[in-house]
Amino acid sequence: MTSIASVTIEATDTAAAERFYAKAFGLTGQVRVRAAQEPSTGFRGFTLSLTVAQPGNVDALIEAALAEGATVLKPAAKSLWGYGGVITAPDGTIWTIATSSKKDTAPPSRDFESVVLLLGVADVPASKRFYTDHGFTVAKSFARMYVEFAADDSPVKLALYRRKALAKTAGVSPEGSGSHRLAITCPEGPFTDPDGFVWEATSLAAAG
Repeated sequence: MTSIASVTIEATDTAAAERFYAKAFGLTGQVRVRAAQEPSTGFRGFTLSLTVAQPGNVDALIEAALAEGATVLKPAAKSLWGYGGVITAPDGTIWTIATSSKKDTAPPSRDFESVVLLLGVADVPASKRFYTDHGFTVAKSFARMYVEFAADDSPVKLALYRRKALAKTAGVSPEGSGSHRLAITCPEGPFTDPDGFVWEATSLAAAG
């Protein structure tokens, strides 16, 4: 089964981005940073998420992110599915911090359970076929709207969502052009998906 080894975010100020992810979220190998290669305007077509165990952890992570220069897109709030909020990192990447739980069962912390990469795609069934052809295993699928792939021990989970729906969830306009400013690393790379998301070989990322 194919899995994501890490994601690489392209940033104008790489040192600042690295500090942000280390200090705000405590990320180590899941997210890498490198210098931006191409311009990008508007929505980049993806979001990253931290899923956590309880609402207190959502608040703790958002507070830490804001202290390190993030801005709020959607304040943390309760919903039918749980509790969460959306922020923009200083490098422009959109992050959702969320939990399916609606109450705390332990002291709040900045612990998280998983990192999820959600790609906004034009045609969910077509992208689903593309990724299954490249070795990914579907874990959940909801009509033509959403697909989640099995992660097992992967550091980053992969899911697909319709681009306009993803932008609405993030609280931004779906319009955007230029580079995604994202590279995804897996052992089976390199390849590029139908929406222009670039996948690199693990060996290439390690060399970079």
